[in-house]
Amino acid sequence: MGLRPFHVAVQVRDIPEARRFYGEWLGCPEGRSAPEWVDFNMYGHQFVCHLNRQLGPHGRLPALFNPEDAQGVPVPHCGAVLEPLQWQELAARLRQQPVEWVIEPTVRFRGMPGEQSTLFILDPSGNALEFKAFTDLERLFAR
Repeated sequence: MGLRPFHVAVQVRDIPEARRFYGEWLGCPEGRSAPEWVDFNMYGHQFVCHLNRQLGPHGRLPALFNPEDAQGVPVPHCGAVLEPLQWQELAARLRQQPVEWVIEPTVRFRGMPGEQSTLFILDPSGNALEFKAFTDLERLFAR
C-alpha cells in the first residue's frame, strides 16, 4: 500500500492572497472552497487555508525559530517531501517571486544519513513552509 495523502489546515488573513500565494506562486491546484476557506492540492496532499479575521489585513502569525545548522528553523512548519526534480523546479519558480525566505534553497546535513535539499519560506500570513527532497527517499527516516 502506498502512502496516503496528508491533510493540513492553516490560518490565513486573506483568502485571495492565499489563492495567489498557494495557487500561483507555489503552483498548487485549487480544490473546493467557500468564502471562509479554500483547499489546495499540495503535491497530492490536502492543504486548507481557513480565514482568521482576527489577524486583520496585515496581521501575521508568530513563529518560534529554533537554531539548527546555524540557521533558524521556524516552528511550527509543514510542507512536502518532493522528488529532486520537483524540488529544483519549485525552488526556481519561487526565486522568481517575492517570497519571504527563511532558509534559501540549500543542502542540509551534507554527508549525513538525513542529507536533504531543503528550503523554508513564510506565506503572507506567517505560516512557515518547508519543501525538501532526498536523493534516496529510503533515507527519509534514517538515523
